[in-house]
Amino acid sequence: MDELPGALGTSASLALRLGQAIFSTASLFFMCLDVEFYGYTAFCFLVTIMGLVIPWSLTFALVDAYSVVYKRPSPQHGVMSVIIVGDWVLSFLSLAAACSTASVTDILINKTFLCSVQMCSRYQLSGAMAFLSWLLSLASSLINLWLLPSL
Repeated sequence: MDELPGALGTSASLALRLGQAIFSTASLFFMCLDVEFYGYTAFCFLVTIMGLVIPWSLTFALVDAYSVVYKRPSPQHGVMSVIIVGDWVLSFLSLAAACSTASVTDILINKTFLCSVQMCSRYQLSGAMAFLSWLLSLASSLINLWLLPSL
């Protein structure tokens, strides 16, 4: 079977993984610029999940870079199964964190006026970066899931 663009070990997968790591890092950065995010569980959840996504994405970015440089064959069925399950779990958790951050930020802006404009804009940027990270994670998950039956 021809190599599916975006499958583990390709340059497209490397780009997806680096994008996930960059957007997750940006989300974490925007959230952690403010010390008051610890007061809201949704924001703590986002920081925790982005803290998990970054090493996961960077690890597989290194695997992809190694595979691209040394033209290594695609991984075995068992390894791909673990990677796909991990991608799906982190994808769903990233979506949940991004959505909860967006909803809490919306409540803070519209209902309670508890945060300043600058703080709430940072929270919004953090949620947007988490959502973009989730989109790349979902793309990677779907591509690898599509590849799994052909192994």
